[in-house]
Amino acid sequence: GSAAVIKVITNMLAFIHLVAAGEALMLAKQGGLDLAQAYHAIVASSGNSFVHETESQLVLNGSYDIGFTMDLALKDLGFALRMGKDFGVPLDLAARVNAIFEQGKEAYGGGAWSTQIVKLLE
Repeated sequence: GSAAVIKVITNMLAFIHLVAAGEALMLAKQGGLDLAQAYHAIVASSGNSFVHETESQLVLNGSYDIGFTMDLALKDLGFALRMGKDFGVPLDLAARVNAIFEQGKEAYGGGAWSTQIVKLLE
């Protein structure tokens, strides 16, 4: 029903945001910025998101423990991509993020926390 559709949509957005936040933090790191300051600057900007506020903290403190695995992320991204195909919506960004999570699964295993996807950028 509609609850399942919105769950897939919101999870798809969360995974896209997670990869984007990871890229932003790695860009800040390579640019010589203090990551804590960069985190707070992003929170106060138009680039902020719920995912950045919550999951970036887990990346920065090194725990990565979000309670959601690579396998679960790939399952939900797969549902989103199938839905996009069924509804005629291309979902190019979701397809790219799915490929990134496939790389993450290959590198860290399906049981690794989904936030560990950011490690691919280090």
